Amino acid sequence: MMPRIARRDMETCFYHVLVQGINKSYIFNKRDEILYYIKLMYELKEEYEIRIIAYCIMNNHAHLLVNVEKVDNLSSYMHKLNMKYAIFYNKKYNRVGYVFRNRYKSEGIYGETHLYNCVRYIYNNPVKAKICKKPGDYEFSNYKECRVVEINGDKYSFIDTFENIDYNEIICDFLKENNISKDELIYNKEKLKELVIMLRKDFEVSYRIIEDEIGISRETLRRLVK
Repeated sequence: MMPRIARRDMETCFYHVLVQGINKSYIFNKRDEILYYIKLMYELKEEYEIRIIAYCIMNNHAHLLVNVEKVDNLSSYMHKLNMKYAIFYNKKYNRVGYVFRNRYKSEGIYGETHLYNCVRYIYNNPVKAKICKKPGDYEFSNYKECRVVEINGDKYSFIDTFENIDYNEIICDFLKENNISKDELIYNKEKLKELVIMLRKDFEVSYRIIEDEIGISRETLRRLVK
């Protein structure tokens, strides 16, 4: 469980940042453009003492959850980040003018629930846009890396953030895609193994939860995937 965060720290240190393309236009049209923006994010973070907790880059906007001690550093960081990307983008497409809508929007994080909801919201963006079925399938986020983060000597676990997923719905989708019933799954070791590996790898579901959902003992499941 995530340790309690003092209100003072939450007010000054964690921010959800949103940047959008001008007129909501696509500003991350191609893979190399998204990767360039991510590269800039990480190149500039040390200069402004920014800690990137979570991010997700979509075609016409980007979400970041950052940890920063001084809010002025966040403003300077975002200004330089977006300015550098705008120069790159305008040069590439031989255009002039603004690339981003306004400068950026930021929202302070004011509690553990707020923090959990923010992380979940960021990673669910491509799922809601029907780009992928699971947050872990999306290439342009750090979903797979955002698990346990150490900040100022304290460890923050975001694993619980992803445990509010409806696992039964995920299992039902798997069964539909493979045209198999839950009863048949028990006798189909190949598909059962495929499902268990998917739940463990993509969602970090415990064997206990899988046992509860499909009615097969943890010991059997462990032996199956060895």
